Amino acid sequence: MGFSRAIGEYGSVVIIASSIPFKDLVAPVLIFQKLEQYDYTGATIIGTVLLLGALFLSLLINLLQQWGRRYAG
Repeated sequence: MGFSRAIGEYGSVVIIASSIPFKDLVAPVLIFQKLEQYDYTGATIIGTVLLLGALFLSLLINLLQQWGRRYAG
């Protein structure tokens, strides 16, 4: 179910975004442009950076929640 939702969100971002070459700042559109240009390495790098950023933020939020529980009560 999560995969289906992610695909739906990706599609809506790509359709709604302006798709002006070299002006887009939305990562899914940038990845889509790289894939259309057969630049699989560039698309993979952007995806990996997004994945690592999400992982880092998830770990940071988890640590902050643990810290808050420890000192809240």
